[in-house]
Amino acid sequence: MANMTPGIASISYTFADVDGVRVFYREAGDRANPTLLLLHGFPSSSHQFRQLIPLLSEHFHIVAPDLPGFGFTEVPDQRQYVYNFDALAQTLEHFVDALGLTRYAMYVFDYGAPTGLRLAVKHPERMTGLVSQNGNAYLEGLGDAWAPIKAYWAEPSAENRQAIADAVLHLAGTRWQYEHGVSTPEAIAPESYTLDALLLERPGNKDIQLDLFLDYANNLERYPQFQRFFRERQIPTLAIWGKHDPFFIPPGAEAFKRDNPNAIVELLDTGHFALETHVDYIAKRIIEELGDVV
Repeated sequence: MANMTPGIASISYTFADVDGVRVFYREAGDRANPTLLLLHGFPSSSHQFRQLIPLLSEHFHIVAPDLPGFGFTEVPDQRQYVYNFDALAQTLEHFVDALGLTRYAMYVFDYGAPTGLRLAVKHPERMTGLVSQNGNAYLEGLGDAWAPIKAYWAEPSAENRQAIADAVLHLAGTRWQYEHGVSTPEAIAPESYTLDALLLERPGNKDIQLDLFLDYANNLERYPQFQRFFRERQIPTLAIWGKHDPFFIPPGAEAFKRDNPNAIVELLDTGHFALETHVDYIAKRIIEELGDVV
Protein backbone atom coordinates (compact mmCIF):
# COMPACT_ATOMS: atom_id res chain seq x y z
CA MET A 1 0.00 0.00 0.00
CA ALA A 2 1.26 3.49 -0.83
CA ASN A 3 2.24 5.83 1.97
CA MET A 4 1.11 9.45 1.77
CA THR A 5 2.97 12.49 3.02
CA PRO A 6 0.85 15.04 4.90
CA GLY A 7 0.44 18.56 3.58
CA ILE A 8 -0.94 20.39 0.61
CA ALA A 9 0.80 18.21 -1.95
CA SER A 10 0.31 14.54 -1.13
CA ILE A 11 2.94 12.27 -2.63
CA SER A 12 2.60 8.50 -2.79
CA TYR A 13 5.65 6.25 -2.51
CA THR A 14 4.95 2.85 -3.99
CA PHE A 15 6.11 0.07 -6.31
CA ALA A 16 5.06 -1.38 -9.65
CA ASP A 17 6.05 -4.92 -10.62
CA VAL A 18 7.01 -4.70 -14.30
CA ASP A 19 9.55 -6.37 -16.60
CA GLY A 20 10.63 -8.64 -13.75
CA VAL A 21 11.60 -5.54 -11.72
CA ARG A 22 10.00 -3.93 -8.67
CA VAL A 23 10.06 -0.28 -9.71
CA PHE A 24 9.82 2.28 -6.92
CA TYR A 25 8.14 5.53 -7.86
CA ARG A 26 6.76 8.77 -6.50
CA GLU A 27 3.37 9.99 -7.70
CA ALA A 28 1.45 13.18 -7.02
CA GLY A 29 -1.26 15.35 -8.50
CA ASP A 30 -4.62 14.76 -10.11
CA ARG A 31 -4.58 12.15 -12.90
CA ALA A 32 -6.96 14.43 -14.81
CA ASN A 33 -4.10 16.91 -15.21
CA PRO A 34 -1.39 16.57 -17.88
CA THR A 35 1.14 13.91 -16.92
CA LEU A 36 4.78 14.88 -16.40
CA LEU A 37 7.25 12.01 -16.20
CA LEU A 38 10.36 12.91 -14.17
CA LEU A 39 13.46 10.90 -15.12
CA HIS A 40 16.49 11.16 -12.87
CA GLY A 41 20.19 10.81 -13.62
CA PHE A 42 23.39 9.35 -12.21
CA PRO A 43 23.99 8.72 -9.36
CA SER A 44 20.65 9.87 -8.03
CA SER A 45 17.05 8.69 -8.07
CA SER A 46 13.56 10.16 -7.84
CA HIS A 47 14.82 11.63 -4.56
CA GLN A 48 16.35 14.45 -6.60
CA PHE A 49 12.79 15.63 -7.38
CA ARG A 50 11.71 15.78 -3.74
CA GLN A 51 11.43 19.59 -3.77
CA LEU A 52 10.14 19.92 -7.35
CA ILE A 53 7.16 17.56 -7.04
CA PRO A 54 5.19 19.65 -4.50
CA LEU A 55 5.72 22.77 -6.63
CA LEU A 56 4.28 21.11 -9.73
CA SER A 57 1.62 18.78 -8.36
CA GLU A 58 -1.24 21.30 -8.57
CA HIS A 59 -0.61 21.68 -12.30
CA PHE A 60 0.47 18.19 -13.40
CA HIS A 61 0.02 14.54 -12.65
CA ILE A 62 3.59 13.73 -11.60
CA VAL A 63 5.24 10.31 -11.92
CA ALA A 64 8.90 9.87 -10.94
CA PRO A 65 10.35 6.33 -11.07
CA ASP A 66 13.72 5.05 -9.89
CA LEU A 67 15.50 3.38 -12.81
CA PRO A 68 16.95 -0.11 -12.30
CA GLY A 69 20.24 0.14 -10.43
CA PHE A 70 19.19 3.36 -8.67
CA GLY A 71 17.25 4.48 -5.65
CA PHE A 72 14.82 1.99 -4.14
CA THR A 73 13.95 -0.01 -7.26
CA GLU A 74 14.60 -3.71 -6.69
CA VAL A 75 15.98 -6.05 -9.36
CA PRO A 76 15.94 -9.72 -8.29
CA ASP A 77 19.13 -11.66 -8.94
CA GLN A 78 17.17 -14.28 -10.88
CA ARG A 79 16.09 -11.57 -13.35
CA GLN A 80 19.72 -11.55 -14.61
CA TYR A 81 19.25 -7.96 -15.65
CA VAL A 82 21.70 -6.60 -18.23
CA TYR A 83 22.46 -3.02 -17.27
CA ASN A 84 22.50 -0.95 -20.41
CA PHE A 85 20.40 1.96 -21.64
CA ASP A 86 18.31 -0.19 -23.95
CA ALA A 87 17.29 -2.26 -20.93
CA LEU A 88 16.54 0.82 -18.82
CA ALA A 89 14.30 2.14 -21.60
CA GLN A 90 12.55 -1.22 -21.93
CA THR A 91 11.77 -1.29 -18.22
CA LEU A 92 10.59 2.32 -18.39
CA GLU A 93 8.25 1.42 -21.26
CA HIS A 94 6.78 -1.47 -19.27
CA PHE A 95 6.41 0.87 -16.31
CA VAL A 96 4.46 3.61 -18.13
CA ASP A 97 2.29 0.98 -19.80
CA ALA A 98 1.49 -0.63 -16.45
CA LEU A 99 0.41 2.76 -15.09
CA GLY A 100 -1.73 3.38 -18.17
CA LEU A 101 0.20 6.49 -19.22
CA THR A 102 -0.57 7.15 -22.89
CA ARG A 103 0.26 10.88 -23.11
CA TYR A 104 2.92 12.66 -21.14
CA ALA A 105 5.60 15.30 -21.11
CA MET A 106 9.06 14.39 -19.87
CA TYR A 107 11.57 16.09 -17.60
CA VAL A 108 14.89 14.45 -18.43
CA PHE A 109 18.14 14.91 -16.55
CA ASP A 110 21.50 13.24 -17.22
CA TYR A 111 20.83 9.46 -17.65
CA GLY A 112 17.12 10.22 -17.85
CA ALA A 113 17.69 11.80 -21.27
CA PRO A 114 18.97 8.79 -23.26
CA THR A 115 16.53 6.56 -21.39
CA GLY A 116 13.46 8.72 -21.87
CA LEU A 117 14.30 9.76 -25.41
CA ARG A 118 14.44 6.11 -26.48
CA LEU A 119 10.84 5.87 -25.30
CA ALA A 120 9.96 9.12 -27.08
CA VAL A 121 11.39 7.86 -30.37
CA LYS A 122 9.47 4.59 -30.05
CA HIS A 123 6.17 6.28 -29.12
CA PRO A 124 6.35 9.83 -30.48
CA GLU A 125 2.57 10.19 -30.44
CA ARG A 126 2.60 10.07 -26.65
CA MET A 127 4.92 13.05 -26.16
CA THR A 128 3.34 16.40 -25.30
CA GLY A 129 6.40 18.33 -24.18
CA LEU A 130 10.03 18.11 -23.05
CA VAL A 131 12.07 19.68 -20.29
CA SER A 132 15.77 18.94 -20.59
CA GLN A 133 17.67 19.91 -17.47
CA ASN A 134 21.25 19.04 -18.36
CA GLY A 135 19.88 16.12 -20.35
CA ASN A 136 22.12 15.79 -23.37
CA ALA A 137 21.32 14.74 -26.96
CA TYR A 138 24.15 16.38 -28.92
CA LEU A 139 27.87 15.61 -29.26
CA GLU A 140 28.79 19.22 -28.55
CA GLY A 141 27.12 18.92 -25.17
CA LEU A 142 29.76 16.55 -23.79
CA GLY A 143 32.22 18.41 -21.56
CA ASP A 144 35.85 17.72 -20.70
CA ALA A 145 34.80 15.76 -17.61
CA TRP A 146 34.00 12.88 -19.97
CA ALA A 147 37.70 12.38 -20.83
CA PRO A 148 38.37 9.43 -18.47
CA ILE A 149 35.12 7.76 -19.51
CA LYS A 150 35.98 8.20 -23.18
CA ALA A 151 39.31 6.50 -22.43
CA TYR A 152 37.32 3.65 -20.88
CA TRP A 153 35.20 3.44 -24.05
CA ALA A 154 38.31 3.29 -26.22
CA GLU A 155 39.96 0.64 -24.04
CA PRO A 156 37.60 -1.06 -21.59
CA SER A 157 40.44 -2.62 -19.65
CA ALA A 158 40.33 -3.59 -15.99
CA GLU A 159 42.71 -0.71 -15.28
CA ASN A 160 40.51 1.91 -16.94
CA ARG A 161 37.42 0.46 -15.28
CA GLN A 162 39.07 0.70 -11.87
CA ALA A 163 40.23 4.24 -12.60
CA ILE A 164 36.62 5.31 -13.12
CA ALA A 165 35.57 3.62 -9.89
CA ASP A 166 38.38 5.29 -7.96
CA ALA A 167 37.56 8.71 -9.37
CA VAL A 168 33.76 8.73 -9.13
CA LEU A 169 32.10 5.94 -7.17
CA HIS A 170 32.43 7.20 -3.61
CA LEU A 171 31.09 9.93 -1.35
CA ALA A 172 33.69 12.54 -2.27
CA GLY A 173 33.10 12.01 -5.99
CA THR A 174 29.34 12.21 -5.57
CA ARG A 175 29.54 15.33 -3.43
CA TRP A 176 31.78 16.98 -6.03
CA GLN A 177 29.12 16.41 -8.70
CA TYR A 178 26.56 18.21 -6.55
CA GLU A 179 28.78 21.12 -5.51
CA HIS A 180 30.96 21.81 -8.55
CA GLY A 181 30.02 25.11 -10.19
CA VAL A 182 27.72 26.14 -7.35
CA SER A 183 28.48 29.57 -5.90
CA THR A 184 26.86 28.70 -2.58
CA PRO A 185 27.58 25.02 -1.86
CA GLU A 186 26.02 25.45 1.59
CA ALA A 187 22.69 25.52 -0.28
CA ILE A 188 23.14 21.85 -1.19
CA ALA A 189 21.30 19.59 1.27
CA PRO A 190 23.82 16.99 2.47
CA GLU A 191 21.25 14.18 2.43
CA SER A 192 21.24 14.44 -1.39
CA TYR A 193 24.77 13.31 -2.10
CA THR A 194 24.96 11.23 1.09
CA LEU A 195 21.95 9.08 0.10
CA ASP A 196 23.32 8.64 -3.43
CA ALA A 197 26.71 7.57 -2.10
CA LEU A 198 25.21 5.12 0.39
CA LEU A 199 23.14 3.46 -2.33
CA LEU A 200 26.25 3.12 -4.49
CA GLU A 201 27.71 0.96 -1.71
CA ARG A 202 25.08 -1.77 -2.08
CA PRO A 203 26.63 -5.11 -3.09
CA GLY A 204 27.21 -5.21 -6.84
CA ASN A 205 26.04 -1.65 -7.48
CA LYS A 206 29.42 -0.24 -8.46
CA ASP A 207 29.74 -2.85 -11.20
CA ILE A 208 26.27 -1.86 -12.40
CA GLN A 209 27.37 1.76 -12.65
CA LEU A 210 30.60 0.85 -14.46
CA ASP A 211 28.60 -1.20 -16.97
CA LEU A 212 26.37 1.81 -17.60
CA PHE A 213 29.37 4.11 -18.01
CA LEU A 214 30.69 1.78 -20.68
CA ASP A 215 27.35 1.49 -22.44
CA TYR A 216 26.88 5.26 -22.48
CA ALA A 217 28.94 5.27 -25.68
CA ASN A 218 25.96 3.67 -27.41
CA ASN A 219 23.85 6.71 -26.54
CA LEU A 220 25.99 8.81 -28.85
CA GLU A 221 24.98 6.52 -31.70
CA ARG A 222 21.35 7.29 -30.84
CA TYR A 223 21.73 11.06 -30.94
CA PRO A 224 20.72 11.35 -34.64
CA GLN A 225 17.48 9.47 -33.84
CA PHE A 226 16.74 11.79 -30.93
CA GLN A 227 17.46 14.86 -33.07
CA ARG A 228 15.19 13.60 -35.85
CA PHE A 229 12.42 13.24 -33.26
CA PHE A 230 12.95 16.89 -32.24
CA ARG A 231 12.78 18.04 -35.87
CA GLU A 232 9.74 16.00 -36.80
CA ARG A 233 7.61 16.51 -33.70
CA GLN A 234 8.47 20.11 -32.73
CA ILE A 235 6.99 19.60 -29.27
CA PRO A 236 7.18 22.39 -26.68
CA THR A 237 10.72 22.20 -25.33
CA LEU A 238 12.47 23.91 -22.44
CA ALA A 239 16.22 23.29 -22.18
CA ILE A 240 17.13 24.74 -18.79
CA TRP A 241 20.70 23.95 -17.75
CA GLY A 242 23.17 24.64 -15.03
CA LYS A 243 25.82 26.40 -17.12
CA HIS A 244 28.73 25.30 -14.92
CA ASP A 245 28.04 21.58 -15.37
CA PRO A 246 31.39 19.96 -16.30
CA PHE A 247 29.67 16.96 -17.89
CA PHE A 248 26.93 18.49 -20.06
CA ILE A 249 27.99 21.93 -21.19
CA PRO A 250 25.94 24.87 -22.56
CA PRO A 251 26.44 24.09 -26.29
CA GLY A 252 24.36 20.97 -25.71
CA ALA A 253 21.47 23.12 -24.51
CA GLU A 254 21.80 25.62 -27.35
CA ALA A 255 21.80 22.77 -29.89
CA PHE A 256 18.13 22.02 -29.20
CA LYS A 257 17.24 25.15 -31.17
CA ARG A 258 18.95 23.72 -34.25
CA ASP A 259 16.32 20.99 -34.58
CA ASN A 260 13.45 22.81 -32.91
CA PRO A 261 13.67 26.58 -33.50
CA ASN A 262 10.87 27.09 -30.99
CA ALA A 263 12.84 25.46 -28.17
CA ILE A 264 13.50 27.76 -25.22
CA VAL A 265 17.03 27.65 -23.85
CA GLU A 266 17.97 29.06 -20.45
CA LEU A 267 21.33 28.82 -18.71
CA LEU A 268 21.37 29.09 -14.94
CA ASP A 269 24.23 30.12 -12.68
CA THR A 270 24.68 26.71 -11.12
CA GLY A 271 26.10 23.24 -11.74
CA HIS A 272 24.95 19.76 -12.71
CA PHE A 273 22.20 19.30 -10.10
CA ALA A 274 20.38 22.55 -10.84
CA LEU A 275 17.31 21.57 -8.81
CA GLU A 276 19.35 21.79 -5.62
CA THR A 277 19.81 25.55 -6.07
CA HIS A 278 17.12 26.73 -8.52
CA VAL A 279 14.10 24.52 -7.88
CA ASP A 280 11.61 27.39 -7.45
CA TYR A 281 12.64 29.05 -10.69
CA ILE A 282 12.72 25.80 -12.67
CA ALA A 283 9.24 24.89 -11.41
CA LYS A 284 7.95 28.34 -12.39
CA ARG A 285 9.34 28.01 -15.91
CA ILE A 286 7.94 24.50 -16.36
CA ILE A 287 4.47 25.70 -15.38
CA GLU A 288 4.75 28.69 -17.71
CA GLU A 289 5.95 26.70 -20.72
CA LEU A 290 4.23 23.33 -20.28
CA GLY A 291 1.28 24.07 -18.01
CA ASP A 292 -1.17 23.92 -20.89
CA VAL A 293 0.08 20.77 -22.63
CA VAL A 294 -2.48 17.98 -22.99
